[in-house]
Amino acid sequence: MNRLSFIRQQITPSRINVYFSILCFFCPPILGSAVSFVFNGGGLWSVLLIALKRRHFNVDRAMMALTIAIYAYCASNVLASIVNHAIVKDARHLVPLITFLFFPISYSTWSTTQKTTLVRIIVLASMAACFGALLLAVYQQYRLGMRAEGGAGNAIVFAEVLCLAVVICVAAALSGIEKYRIALACAALGGTIAVIYSGTRIVWLALLIAGVAVLLINQQKLRGRDAVRVLLLLAAIAVAIAFFGFQTIAGRVAFLHSDWDALAAHGDHTTALGLRVALWDIGLKVFHEMPLFGHGVGATRLLIKQGFQDQFGMDAGFSHFHNGFLTALVQAGILGAVTLAAIFVAAARNAALVLRDSNDPIERFGATMIVAVVITYLTAGMTGILIGHDILDSVFMVFLVSGTYLACGRQAALVERQALPSVVGAQAMSLPKSQAAPLVTEATPSDLAPPPAAR
Repeated sequence: MNRLSFIRQQITPSRINVYFSILCFFCPPILGSAVSFVFNGGGLWSVLLIALKRRHFNVDRAMMALTIAIYAYCASNVLASIVNHAIVKDARHLVPLITFLFFPISYSTWSTTQKTTLVRIIVLASMAACFGALLLAVYQQYRLGMRAEGGAGNAIVFAEVLCLAVVICVAAALSGIEKYRIALACAALGGTIAVIYSGTRIVWLALLIAGVAVLLINQQKLRGRDAVRVLLLLAAIAVAIAFFGFQTIAGRVAFLHSDWDALAAHGDHTTALGLRVALWDIGLKVFHEMPLFGHGVGATRLLIKQGFQDQFGMDAGFSHFHNGFLTALVQAGILGAVTLAAIFVAAARNAALVLRDSNDPIERFGATMIVAVVITYLTAGMTGILIGHDILDSVFMVFLVSGTYLACGRQAALVERQALPSVVGAQAMSLPKSQAAPLVTEATPSDLAPPPAAR
């Protein structure tokens, strides 16, 4: 086999999907914004493939429900800018919505991957992400003396995307969909310690809630010896977290208590808690000025800066109101907040129906992914960014696309046929018709063996 033939084998559509999936789940905590380039680049490539009729839209009920909600949210933001006569000025702020518009397109391409292959990629890439994030967090915490922010450049974003990787490892270990349970438990522990080193208190809560949800989803498998093993493992993890993270946890709790005292006793809005309370106050007041359609996505910074000057005599600036739904209310009004909520409702409903009706481990794993992303984003979005950050937006789409496909989607067939390597093709030409192997549509890759539960 010559080098050109080898290269051709490595760039088949199925293999490209494999590499793409690995990057989407490994990059967020390690390489930060690289996941945005990967996901959006994949979306553009999918548009090209569909335009060339090498892919067809893979339409199903669950995907359509999410697509309608997502597109309605995007439309509400555009409408807000039109109503405020700021569509030209807000254009650069509306560009990030393209990430959401890629949802049905990316779904159609991603769903050509075999489900068992995709599950294994998600689990192994998430496990690698947890170990890599731990190394970065330890270095940043002890060598640089800073809150861990991995490759995301922001401690909150780093903690949020890493929380999802940890939950993936926990879900895979508990469901039995992956056999390397000890490695998954170690990865989940390492990722949890890295989340603690980020100092992001709200994500600590999100990780706890999501972890409990995963335990409840897999409670039928936790009986007898398995239940004892899980309890012992949880005890060991708790001891490890207390040993490695006690100082960080105690310090962040002390800061919160100090901020609360300063706000309650002296009305101090210069602390982290005080600034958030001030932002919520400003946001509610400007929302009441234009409740239906909002002020437009481009007005947020100016409204916040003006609000701090007028209401608190402070010179402070932020890009959002540290509450996802309040930000949506200000930018796109009630219409924007309702359509944003509809995305989470549609996703949660898809997951709930699967968890109620299906015993298939892959479908339940996909539903668990959706539950994890809904809990993590809604919880973290109470005091931070819900959507509107390039990394968070891309990861949100990655989890919704892959989770929806695994939970309730069907695999799509590839349209094009793959040419055989030149050497094999030449040999086939010289064989009689009775001995020549026919060309067939490319099958799903066998590069990654399916997990034991799916065999």
